[in-house]
Amino acid sequence: MSTKPIDRVLEIMRKLRDPEKGCPWDREQNLESLKPFLIEECYELIDAIDSGDVEKHKDELGDMLLQVVFQAQLRQEKGEFGFDDICTVLAEKLIRRHPHVFGDVTVTGSKDVLTKWEQIKNTEKKNGKRSVVDGVPNHLPALMKAHQVQSRAARVGFDWSAIHDVMAKLEEELEETKEAMRSGNKEHIAEEIGDLLFSVVNLSRFQKLHAEELLAATVRKFSRRFQAVEALVHAAGKQMTDCTLAELDAFWNTVKTHQTLINVTE
Repeated sequence: MSTKPIDRVLEIMRKLRDPEKGCPWDREQNLESLKPFLIEECYELIDAIDSGDVEKHKDELGDMLLQVVFQAQLRQEKGEFGFDDICTVLAEKLIRRHPHVFGDVTVTGSKDVLTKWEQIKNTEKKNGKRSVVDGVPNHLPALMKAHQVQSRAARVGFDWSAIHDVMAKLEEELEETKEAMRSGNKEHIAEEIGDLLFSVVNLSRFQKLHAEELLAATVRKFSRRFQAVEALVHAAGKQMTDCTLAELDAFWNTVKTHQTLINVTE
């Protein structure tokens, strides 16, 4: 009987961690040292998905699985739990949180599924009183964290009922930001800009979009256009610092209007 691929991976990790014959680097790692690699692999996986490259996606999923296997091995060595225990807990959780699939519960749609999901999660807590916004990872980028907190609050009914309410709130926060700027109070300004950003995330969420992804796309667009401006400036025999703001703005409008294709590596 051939060895299952996952069993082969687990055996390889055990050998890598072997105190005598394993890899020196792998033997030195612990849960704390692996955290940066886990974060990096998450972003590399997202990049692979965005690229549309199937082989790259497969490779990066493997790297993510390595992080799970590695941490499971560390826990196994301490006699705490192993990879099979992780799979068991996951399977039980999936069944428990999908009673409309594995039980006799009826749902009316995905929104109803999420509402019941939160209800089931609450019953899983030992005291049954934990906030629905607890558990959002502290290290999430702020825009993603805002989206998660808002989504969780919405699942229990704390949400605007219509898009015009969201827009009204956004306009309100913009006016409060302007007022804070007129006051000159830095702390007040910072607070109001934060509120404004939170409202923008809310608008994105209402449009079934993710502010983190929208901002990332805009940053990429700006970078491409800025590189094109640099190329135009250099083609004109100048340096960026030699140009006035009006000249740079003219180059920018040229790139923006005509979507000029420029070799930015020049």
